[in-house]
Amino acid sequence: MDLERRNNVTIVGDGPATLVFSHGFGCDQTMWSYLYPHFTGQFRVVMYDLVGAGQSDLTAYSRDKYSSLAGYAHDLVEIIDRYALGPVILVGHSVSAMIGALADRLRPGKIAAHIMVGPSPCYIDSGDYVGGFKLEDIHSLLDTLDSNYLGWSSTMAPVIMGAPGQPDLSAELTNSFCRTEPEIAKQFARVTFMSDNRRDVAGLLTPTLILQSTEDLIAPVAVGEYLHAILPGSTFCLVPNVGHCPHMSAPSACTEAMDRFLQPWVGDHVR
Repeated sequence: MDLERRNNVTIVGDGPATLVFSHGFGCDQTMWSYLYPHFTGQFRVVMYDLVGAGQSDLTAYSRDKYSSLAGYAHDLVEIIDRYALGPVILVGHSVSAMIGALADRLRPGKIAAHIMVGPSPCYIDSGDYVGGFKLEDIHSLLDTLDSNYLGWSSTMAPVIMGAPGQPDLSAELTNSFCRTEPEIAKQFARVTFMSDNRRDVAGLLTPTLILQSTEDLIAPVAVGEYLHAILPGSTFCLVPNVGHCPHMSAPSACTEAMDRFLQPWVGDHVR
């Protein structure tokens, strides 16, 4: 299977290090359009669609392979091996932050750093852990999605996006959700919201920037604080933003934080 076709790989920009952008549930690589142009003058930028999303090759989708996030992590490792040059920094939104962590575990030392945008290792409250949802809430969400995916998308996309002053962004996310093949989206939603990657991410030594919105229904601030506490090399940055997609609704704040974090991999700083 040709990787470029399978994952609709896009490569732009040039630099001594590579930024690999990986999108979240219901999205595709076009959601990075508010962010990635800022970096093409200093980095090689690789973007791709998760199999089943965007312009990926839907014939490559396997329910068995993608029954867990591990299938997506293996794809990401293949993309890094084929297209990344120099130090590799993963920029993962939402569930792709955990896909990136799994890829890091698969290939220790291959990834130089992570930038996690609205990450969550587990969406379900458990003991002292605050994920943001009760188990019954997740079951209800998935049941509604199974019975009426398009209706769920139209209702939930604006809630997930937030950004009350930017209705065009809600429409963009809604359209992206509705373009996704429903049966694939249903399975990916179940894999995403039922995953528990706390053990996978705990103690990961790779330098990590956590970008968390100040108000996010999907990944509340407590989740970012939890990740910061269990990732020894992490930097925690709260982005003034309402919603789960600060890379779209607050791109300037995100690029400012990323610029600071990325200094070791820019130009003459790269070893």
